[in-house]
Amino acid sequence: MKSLIIGSFLLSFLIFSNDVNAQKFSELDKSPLDIAMFRAQDKTPRVRVIYSRPQKKGRDVFATKDGLEKYGEVWRTGANESTEIKFYKEMMVGDTKVPAGTYTLFTIPTEDEWTVILNKDLDTWGAYGYKEERDLVRFTTPAHKTAAPIESFSISFQPTENGSDMFLGWDDMYIQVPIEEVEM
Repeated sequence: MKSLIIGSFLLSFLIFSNDVNAQKFSELDKSPLDIAMFRAQDKTPRVRVIYSRPQKKGRDVFATKDGLEKYGEVWRTGANESTEIKFYKEMMVGDTKVPAGTYTLFTIPTEDEWTVILNKDLDTWGAYGYKEERDLVRFTTPAHKTAAPIESFSISFQPTENGSDMFLGWDDMYIQVPIEEVEM
């Protein structure tokens, strides 16, 4: 009987103490964080992109004046912190050899083409502190119309014969960035 009373007391204490010490957690981020990966055929990682996914929510995304992102201006290529891209080995991005390492991925969208930028500054918020002199790679690629609108900004990889194409898409637009393995 004594052990039953002590056991009941301990159980009550644990239940009520959890209520007193309950933690308050923040709400779900409106632009959740995501990761896109490109892996070689042997499953070893080649490229990882960490980015936040802003939502269209019926708004104009890319426009000259009233869009969420203005044509012709540097964009963090996502939301919140600037998008981070990591190369696990030396790769060709566009026509440029990129050493293994981590970079910030910026873009400058226009209606017809986007400028893709790999920048050496890390841990930046948005594009507010963007410095062109820190660019490692800068090239343009054609912009394409999607078959249907993309609600959440998305990045994906599609394998190719020598590497992968990285696709970036949102609203009614996407671009394709060729990434190839450098032969040793």
